[in-house]
Amino acid sequence: MKVVVVDPSLVPHRERFEAGLPAGTTVVWGDTTEAALREADVFVGSRFTPEMSAVAKKLLLVHVAGAGTDKVAFDVLSPKVFVANTFHHEQSIAEYVLAAAVLLRRNFLEQDWALREDVWATSVYDRSIPQPRALHGARVGFVGFGHIGRRSWHLLRALGTEGAAVTGSGTLDAAAEGLSWTADVGALDRLMSESEVVVVSAPLTERTTGLIGADQLRALGPEGVLINVARGPLVAETALYEALAARTIAAAAIDVWYRYPDSDGHAAPSELPFAKLPNVLMTPHSSGVTRNTFIGRVDDVVANIGRLHRGEPLQNLVVGHQLS
Repeated sequence: MKVVVVDPSLVPHRERFEAGLPAGTTVVWGDTTEAALREADVFVGSRFTPEMSAVAKKLLLVHVAGAGTDKVAFDVLSPKVFVANTFHHEQSIAEYVLAAAVLLRRNFLEQDWALREDVWATSVYDRSIPQPRALHGARVGFVGFGHIGRRSWHLLRALGTEGAAVTGSGTLDAAAEGLSWTADVGALDRLMSESEVVVVSAPLTERTTGLIGADQLRALGPEGVLINVARGPLVAETALYEALAARTIAAAAIDVWYRYPDSDGHAAPSELPFAKLPNVLMTPHSSGVTRNTFIGRVDDVVANIGRLHRGEPLQNLVVGHQLS
């Protein structure tokens, strides 16, 4: 069996990856040439194009080393080709959500900006600045409540917060999850108006693009904090910038963006100057990027390759592609 691995995040775990594979497996790292793809039984990477599919005639499995499969050209894959994904990012993202919620609700980000200019921006030294509130007792709203939302709530709940959630189906059991209430996205405006911190972790679809716009941000209000760890376009770009600039909302943590770089790793994340705003935490889609995340993903990918080798059912198959 030949495995082609092109995901750079797995390279630090190369020894672990290769050690877990079935005997006799050949691994090629970082090679997407026609010669490599032509002999590949398994392709591990986030992007699989029609051109690659046309060459990889022996292919049996495309395994994304993450959750998103939006860069896989499903429509040209043979029905014999499995597509699988993996997760393990929920704990790391939940830690980011918790850290961002504390950082922004307590105004630590803006205090950092000010102190770099020798300004002590706290109510102790400036009576015009109100005392910030702790996260304990805060109302947290979740837009989406899957792996990430649930794990984030587990950490936030430990600090004594209250929670509510809206989901696509609206079938979430509030009592079972320890939430005050749940509903479908028709109750989004209610969620925004009742929440002091809103965590966005819903999937991006045609229906959810621009789900949170100017009206919803106004409902969140001038003391509200928004944390987006889902996909940038779930929140309307211009509306978010204007809400932050005008202090319609207090602050935002943005880990997912509207523009992404090519392989050189350089690009403005938006056409708007978010970087000039002191009340926004900007991170490069890194909330889930930890060693822990990718060790878990390596183990999942390797386990699935082993199952493929033994003719056993695979796990984490992407529903709607593979035909039995």
